[in-house]
Amino acid sequence: MATPVTLSRAPIEAGTKLECVSYAPFRAGQTPLDPTTHIDADQITQDLTQLAKISNCVRTYSVDNGVDQVPAIAARVGLKVLQGVWLGNDRYKNQSQIAAAVALTKDFPGVITGLVVGNEVLLRGEMTAADLAATIRSVKSQVKVPVTYADVWEYWLRNRDVYDAVDFVTIHILPYWEDIPIPARFAAAHVDQIRKRVAAAFPNKEILIGETGWPSAGRMREGALPSRANQARVVSEILDLARREHFRVNLIEAYDQPWKRDLEGTVGGYWGLFDAGNRDLKYPAGEPIRNFPRWRAELGAGMGLSVLIFIAAIIAVRRRPWPPRLISWLAVASSATVAGALLGVAFDKLLVESYGIGRWVQWSLLLACGVLAPLVAAPSLMTGRALPTFLELFGPREMRTRSKGAWALGLLLVITTLIAAGTALGFTFDPRYRDFPFAALTMAVLPLFWMTLINRPPEGRRPIAESTFAGLLVLAAVYTGFNEGPKNWQSLWTCAVYVMLAVTLWRARDVQTPK
Repeated sequence: MATPVTLSRAPIEAGTKLECVSYAPFRAGQTPLDPTTHIDADQITQDLTQLAKISNCVRTYSVDNGVDQVPAIAARVGLKVLQGVWLGNDRYKNQSQIAAAVALTKDFPGVITGLVVGNEVLLRGEMTAADLAATIRSVKSQVKVPVTYADVWEYWLRNRDVYDAVDFVTIHILPYWEDIPIPARFAAAHVDQIRKRVAAAFPNKEILIGETGWPSAGRMREGALPSRANQARVVSEILDLARREHFRVNLIEAYDQPWKRDLEGTVGGYWGLFDAGNRDLKYPAGEPIRNFPRWRAELGAGMGLSVLIFIAAIIAVRRRPWPPRLISWLAVASSATVAGALLGVAFDKLLVESYGIGRWVQWSLLLACGVLAPLVAAPSLMTGRALPTFLELFGPREMRTRSKGAWALGLLLVITTLIAAGTALGFTFDPRYRDFPFAALTMAVLPLFWMTLINRPPEGRRPIAESTFAGLLVLAAVYTGFNEGPKNWQSLWTCAVYVMLAVTLWRARDVQTPK
């Protein structure tokens, strides 16, 4: 999984510069969703000084939160600016944005090369095409630089009247976000195909690709997988295509933007060429590209966990008067192998996908269950102990277990079940931006599944709580599998683990009865 990927051409080669790149100055804890946020000039200067080494231009999207300082700073560091004007359904704010942007074009005529009046306002349904066209014409009458509008390519084809109002057409082509997601290996060809289609529809004006790129982390959409290697590949191939076909491209985006995760989930925060924290380029020229840059430490931790699981099983065997069955050793071996192999993946997902206190708590608990479940289950697999039911933990006092080992196993099962059920319901009712917890969930479920498979109580009642959760997980797995499609291996894997957990819960038996 950590095998380095070598591209025939680096996305950003030494001695070459990008045409343009989208820029937002917000770092961790900063968000334009808070109107009181204001980015100081020093922070913007640091960013633009760095970007001037790899790009000729930056595209902005508004004049709020201190972004209006960009043209002045860009002039000092040698960058051009494609200035954005944010439009919405508030006419007063629209006029304020326009007035500020028009003033900037007059103050920095050699820096601002164009105005982008509105960004995806038709996609959001916040303006009509007629109002937008009228706004664009009004702005054009006030400035001497070219004026355009930016939106997803389909909305240009649906609203052709806007074409007459602009000086050039700015389209967004994001293969990952297409209604039918495009895998990374076909992304560049898709961009070229759409560009030519739009150029044929609007033959008399330049077509600028105002946004294109690929996320480096986040959930899979059908066959479209976010990863560092895929991001580098897509960016490299699109830039190479632009050089050969002689068209302009603005990449989205310069820096990862954590605040976008509030709107778009994990994937929204990882479109940058540079990471958000250290401002490091994700794939410097001449260096191998790895999806798991911390692979050595993660490999060592995984091997250590595997060894500990075997040690826990061996200690239990030495205390047992008769030898365990071969299937018990197979259960321990598979649990140890899977836990060791997936620990690094699960830890990497924890760091990437946890945003906000709630997510940190949720994914940390799931990873803790993934680490502890095989360790705690190994002795039980050797000794034949059955997995406790929910009633043995939370039922009437006379039904509760007094075994600390059973309590530990039961608590791990409860936490895993609750998190799994929560994520399963999320994929059923609000799936677009949710991440698939396949790694940590597999680590936690597999040893518990083995326990019910080989240590199941011989007779007893099927508990209602476990049966209810089992039914929920199966229904959610079937729906999610069909909804996400057969190309999404993250979804299929997660659904398979849901079914495995459902079987674990369904096979539970309550052998105790209250007196």
